Amino acid sequence: MLNKLIRFFFQNRLVAWLLMVFLIGWGISVAPFNCRIDFLPRDPVPVDAIPDIGENQQVIFLTQQ
Repeated sequence: MLNKLIRFFFQNRLVAWLLMVFLIGWGISVAPFNCRIDFLPRDPVPVDAIPDIGENQQVIFLTQQ
């Protein structure tokens, strides 16, 4: 199936380029940072950082001689 998909995109390069341009434009429009592109509608995905409030732990390996 993957070979058929790759063959399709090699044979239809215009479709591949249009799909790539669409995906890049969509990715830029939903990116959480402001890239100041005025011709694309902006609907950024909200990003929330949750700190890890668990205990700091270290793993120590000991060997006996």
